[in-house]
Amino acid sequence: MADQHRNYQRELDKLINNIEETGKRPRLLLHACCAPCSSYVLEYLSSWFDICVYFYNPNIDTREEYDKRAEELRSMIQRMKVPVRLIVAKYDPESFYRMARGHEKDPERGERCRLCYELRLKETARLLKELSEKGESFDYFCTTLSISPLKDAKALNDIGERIAASEGLSFLPSDFKKRNGYKRSIELSAIYGLYRQDYCGCVFSRRERQGQN
Repeated sequence: MADQHRNYQRELDKLINNIEETGKRPRLLLHACCAPCSSYVLEYLSSWFDICVYFYNPNIDTREEYDKRAEELRSMIQRMKVPVRLIVAKYDPESFYRMARGHEKDPERGERCRLCYELRLKETARLLKELSEKGESFDYFCTTLSISPLKDAKALNDIGERIAASEGLSFLPSDFKKRNGYKRSIELSAIYGLYRQDYCGCVFSRRERQGQN
């Protein structure tokens, strides 16, 4: 059984210390949920990693919202001048609704959310392997999702590490809300005038926020 008291930030600190000692910058495929959550993560990690950002979020309830969040992420990367590559996945809500079948009434942070984490992390791992087969290798994959106080960092790391183990990959341990990461993301959102949505993106989260059944 996984350790209930792991400090993912401390594990990341040790990894970064090793990077500084060796002078070798690892390559990271970073799943991004939106611009505000990505802002601090990119500011933080770009000092030590060469990053490719992957926007894959089939949970988002409309094409308009999907395109808006993707474009905000693209614009933020340009304005922050962080040296990262961005890949935006095709909008594919059907994959989310297939996954969510039978979990429509789950509360936020419940089983539906964990299945959604898994859906997005599996796709990130799949892309990593696809890019590697084309000669573009990566050392780690990860997600910006743990920066949110509403997201379960332990569940995200458990799922990421399980997928990594099954695919022969490495998942970057992280809990980006630590070290005032969430607070910094709010500051960066104000600095860059970022669109901050008030729900995760899925129709179920939106209904819950609006007090609908």
